[in-house]
Amino acid sequence: MHLRTQRPLSRAYPKALKTLGDHIRKRRLDLQLLQSDVAGRLGVTECGIWNWENNATTPVFPHWPAIIKFLGYNPLPKPQTLAEQLVQARKIQGLSQKEMAQSLGIDPSTLARWERGEREPTGMFLSRVQRFLVDEEEAGRSDSHRAG
Repeated sequence: MHLRTQRPLSRAYPKALKTLGDHIRKRRLDLQLLQSDVAGRLGVTECGIWNWENNATTPVFPHWPAIIKFLGYNPLPKPQTLAEQLVQARKIQGLSQKEMAQSLGIDPSTLARWERGEREPTGMFLSRVQRFLVDEEEAGRSDSHRAG
């Protein structure tokens, strides 16, 4: 007689995916990788991965594209406002405010006010923002098709 059962999950395995660190730890454990392996893939230190998984720190914007590629999906909640959409699009692309403002042809302080929800783009600036967000969304969809 042979009994078969699934191996119990590691105690380190997150019970719920509440934080980015939970998502990273789950993916790492699913792939049976060490923190040093993930660090190498993401271009950070092993200590950085430990900090993210233990919610001691959060990644800065340049690391987000590699994290999303590693996970195979975007773990961020769906943005509800235009301000949240702008911040998320910038984060996903790994852009600084200065870089994103430059691509939109605006001053970084203007983008900062939009991201804080203090002001909203109008006229041709609204058109540029909408184009930027559509382009980013389409890029994300094509990336998810490649990942899946």
